[in-house]
Amino acid sequence: MIYINQSDFQKLISPEGLMDRIEKAFAIQRSKDYYMPNRIHLHRGQNTVLYMPCFTEDIFGTKIVTVFPDNYHYKMPAVQGLMLLNDINTGKPLAIIDGANLTAYRTGAVGGLGIKYMSKPDCQYVGLVGTGIQGFYQLLFAAKVRKLVRICVFDTDTDKAQIFKQKISEQLPGVEIDIASNAVELVSKSEIIITATNSHQPVLPNDQNLLRGKHIIAIGSYKPDMRELPAALFGLLSNIYVDTKFAIEESGDLVVPLQKGWIELAQIDSFANLLFDNPRKYTKGQQTTLFKSVGMALFDLVVAETVYLRAVQESVGQQLS
Repeated sequence: MIYINQSDFQKLISPEGLMDRIEKAFAIQRSKDYYMPNRIHLHRGQNTVLYMPCFTEDIFGTKIVTVFPDNYHYKMPAVQGLMLLNDINTGKPLAIIDGANLTAYRTGAVGGLGIKYMSKPDCQYVGLVGTGIQGFYQLLFAAKVRKLVRICVFDTDTDKAQIFKQKISEQLPGVEIDIASNAVELVSKSEIIITATNSHQPVLPNDQNLLRGKHIIAIGSYKPDMRELPAALFGLLSNIYVDTKFAIEESGDLVVPLQKGWIELAQIDSFANLLFDNPRKYTKGQQTTLFKSVGMALFDLVVAETVYLRAVQESVGQQLS
């Protein structure tokens, strides 16, 4: 068995390779040639532990992730975890992979695909609400699929936003980085809007005129009582695309609109259907679009398998006996 840490992971797969692997995961999801039970949530106060198993024909694995929102007090990321890969025939453990790093990268790749296939190719202005680890990787992947001119960020913690600005500027030289004073300013300056918070109340303005024509990637809400999206947005949407139908039960950004009748269940469709039936459907016109992602174990498994096989081939990682 080998242990693949953050540094090893980054050596073994590129951002472009990650997005290819996520597209492969969507193809497997579409074929239904896998088994993935709904992930298990355990809660203690505002802290959460997630158990995420998945099986394909070739391999199986389980990611265990903790989400502790107050970790910033300890100068630690909110998300921690490990991914365990097992042999499909014997159950033998094959690899342990840094789960926080895997989560950050694959979630960024999922968001990047949402931008690639659901926003206009000439979009240059991106707004980000929430300047944590997830937001950082969302911007890195956004810059891989669009030629960004300006990024506008907003966080209720202004000191955190300033640190984030410096960090993302080092990764994306040549891109203007602005800090918005509020969400209204951010939305006004952006064509693509990414929300990456742990908020329990909408973080975007409840104004259809401001939201019309925007493409929104919402990744923060993964509990029924968590919301990032305002009521006004749902009146602008013809369809809502999700990475997994479990999002309908898991995220308050869908649970609440369905309960209140702002949207109908028939409006919610799988991103895999858009990807393989009608790619670039939303690259024409000024339609408002939404891709809601909660993540799924199939993403982790497909990416982890690729990284593991390359680690074996290139003798990367720490051997554990």
